[in-house]
Amino acid sequence: MSDSVASTDDSAEPATAVPPAVVLVEPQLGENIGTAARAMANFGLDDLRLVNPRDGWPSEKAVAAASGAAHVIERVRVFETTEAAIADLGLVLATTARARGFHRPVLGPEGAAARALALPADTRAGILFGRERWGLNNDEVALADAIVTYPVDPRFASLNIAQAVLLFSYEWRRQATGAALPFEAFPTAPPASKQALVGLFEHLEAALEPTGYFRPPEMRPVMVRNLRTLLQDAGLTETQVHLLRGVVAHLEGRRGRPIRDRATKDDGEE
Repeated sequence: MSDSVASTDDSAEPATAVPPAVVLVEPQLGENIGTAARAMANFGLDDLRLVNPRDGWPSEKAVAAASGAAHVIERVRVFETTEAAIADLGLVLATTARARGFHRPVLGPEGAAARALALPADTRAGILFGRERWGLNNDEVALADAIVTYPVDPRFASLNIAQAVLLFSYEWRRQATGAALPFEAFPTAPPASKQALVGLFEHLEAALEPTGYFRPPEMRPVMVRNLRTLLQDAGLTETQVHLLRGVVAHLEGRRGRPIRDRATKDDGEE
């Protein structure tokens, strides 16, 4: 979603479940930290933890790349070790794009989000993301309760950190909110009455008659039937019927509104 269509609708409710922590292990670029923070903010995650960021913290590049996700950036905590970063977590997930040979459950984003959401209310989950160049090492993966991987094309399995964070964050929110969308569709207008449709049929047919459209004459009943079926199946509303009648009237050379059908006149109107 581009910035130009980002929703600010107040009807978008936050998830009630406690969001998991996102732990970036030795991230190298401030820009990647910032874009990961932005991805988290998009889907309601706000606990971002950094383990030994290469360029230190705070980072102006991270702030700029976060594009307004200030509430995530301001809460960032920095740790010297991965063990310290996950010390308060009851469930730790580790992302990796390759098999490691550990006896750990291997989950996709759906399973990972479901496992995080199944925790008791007082137990928090966290997910580890590794370095840009080579991910997590085996000792870090060994700290996790389960491995998370994505159904990517094996010919090009490497994901940018922010992309990986976004995929997990999206799936967590989708399940946490029951896939609720931030706004609902506008109410559907009721269909036009049969009286209004018949008025449109007759108006259109009367406008087409002098143009020679219905030829040969013996085909007129079939052509009329086909036109009426087309308009009937379109599911037109009253407003749309009036719009089409205005178009027909304009093509007839009239500049005013089409004359109302006699059947629609008020009682007593001559």
